[in-house]
Amino acid sequence: MKKYHLLILVTAVLFNCRTEKKEKEAIKQKQTSVLEKIAKAHGYDNWDKVESIAFTFNVDRDSTHFERSWMWKPKTDEVTHINSSDTLTYNRRNMDSVAYKTNAGFINDRYWLLAPFNLIWDQDNFTYELTEGSVAPISEEPMQKLTIVYSSEGGYTPGDAYDFYFDSDHLIKEWVFRKGNQQEPSITTTWENYATIAGFNFVKDHKKTGGNFNLYIDNISVALQE
Repeated sequence: MKKYHLLILVTAVLFNCRTEKKEKEAIKQKQTSVLEKIAKAHGYDNWDKVESIAFTFNVDRDSTHFERSWMWKPKTDEVTHINSSDTLTYNRRNMDSVAYKTNAGFINDRYWLLAPFNLIWDQDNFTYELTEGSVAPISEEPMQKLTIVYSSEGGYTPGDAYDFYFDSDHLIKEWVFRKGNQQEPSITTTWENYATIAGFNFVKDHKKTGGNFNLYIDNISVALQE
């Protein structure tokens, strides 16, 4: 009788372990599919066709204006940086100290434009968690929240965290950047004024509550393979 009870106990433990493993795998798969759904909602399926993409990154704060323009050829990783006083072309696969410093600005500005795609490109370099039934910090609307935390090693801003807020269409509506994964937000902005260009859904405006601030991206153009 004792052996029979022991067999039932062992069987129950194995069943529970398998069930727990399946549940964890299901959660992981659901989260991974969310990364893909967000990227695809913004046009990621068209990315392989891109020969070049150009845009201007702008920040208006009170009475000041800042801007810099970029053209990127992702297939060769050639970048051209244009500002009011200089033009620099470099290849990200072979950078000197000047290019490396300039590339930090490119990484920042490109992230504002293409962050949904970085969910695919960078997924080996961050951990992530999906929270359903969250409240967006600006609109206070119920949304889903995807939190990603980058590795503490490598890159220009190691250990940083982002909270992406989105609803059923998987288009990002707001986000929070938290430097070094600190609890308090470093910056919180909207994602608004979506524009469809060459099959991509780009956001042009990122605004904060209160104050006179607008980070916006214009002069967006995409050249596709013929």
